[in-house]
Amino acid sequence: MSACLWLLTLVVAFASWGCGAFQQAPTWQSAVTRQSTQLGYRNWIVIAEASFPAHSRHGVRQVNATEDVPEVLDYVLNTLEQTQHVRPQIYLTRELRSVENDFAPGIEDLRKKLKISLHGHEPTELDQQSLLTLLEDANRNFEVLVIRTPTALPYSSVFLELQPGYWDAESETRLRERIERERLDRLRRPYP
Repeated sequence: MSACLWLLTLVVAFASWGCGAFQQAPTWQSAVTRQSTQLGYRNWIVIAEASFPAHSRHGVRQVNATEDVPEVLDYVLNTLEQTQHVRPQIYLTRELRSVENDFAPGIEDLRKKLKISLHGHEPTELDQQSLLTLLEDANRNFEVLVIRTPTALPYSSVFLELQPGYWDAESETRLRERIERERLDRLRRPYP
């Protein structure tokens, strides 16, 4: 009887191990969807080219994608456009505009694809070093999601700083002006 029990235990163990081995690993898209919906105001998403440095700091999460930068950007923007809580401020490296196809074959095609993948958003251009400094600054207090792609073209990383989706800079400015007017009105009133 104990031999049968031992054999049954062995069969169940192998069967459960075998089923687990055939489970599909989560795709980069599902990881990005899950993680990006957890991010909020002042968090960053970097869609990184292949040589982008790996970060060991707490608060930096990395996902490895199998698609190139334009396809990942398209996916991320589609995902963010489905949310109401954040919208992206998109940054491209200023250097990307000046890289020549002779020195980086494929860069012209990448620039064309990026334009389509931006979904009409107007990106801000900054030097890559400035963007890396902003990213390091943000990472001191906020989360950063790095999506590493196989794209092997210089200065092709795209940086997204998340802004409130339901409150823009103009609304914030109007609110601050109103608060300041109310404060000045209170100061001008005579005391009772």
